[in-house]
Amino acid sequence: MTDRLTHLDAEGTARMVDVGAKAITKRRAVARATVRMRPGTAALVAAGDAPKGDVLGVARIAGIQAAKRTGELIPLCHPLGLDHVDVDARVDAAAGTVTITAEAGLEARTGVEMEAMTAATVAALTVYDMVKGLDKGVAIEQVVLLEKSGGRSGTWRRGPDGSG
Repeated sequence: MTDRLTHLDAEGTARMVDVGAKAITKRRAVARATVRMRPGTAALVAAGDAPKGDVLGVARIAGIQAAKRTGELIPLCHPLGLDHVDVDARVDAAAGTVTITAEAGLEARTGVEMEAMTAATVAALTVYDMVKGLDKGVAIEQVVLLEKSGGRSGTWRRGPDGSG
């Protein structure tokens, strides 16, 4: 790890990192987002009975679309030709949660952490949008990177205590 921000030049000006000299390696990242709502709302989502339709299906597609557009959404991200994006959404109706897990992968000179996190975030926002009419208290509580692999820094996994 370095003690300097990679997106700043020597004068402190924001810039896109030059990855041209980096090796092309297989890269993968997994992120998670948690959406909390009333248990009754979560039960409707699980059953596919929400007024706006298939919440989980629409959220999965939204997450995949978002991952593919990360370079357009995050100003200094490199546009990437992703090899793989998967978004999974699980409902725990009793706990009132929808847990979204997004995975992105490719062979490239730069990682896919932002793509996985964007997919999880937009999928969570889609869940929020589709149930906000039923439950005004819906909250996106957490978006985190769970793991990444590839590149010079190798593999990193979030520990059970939340640390890396």
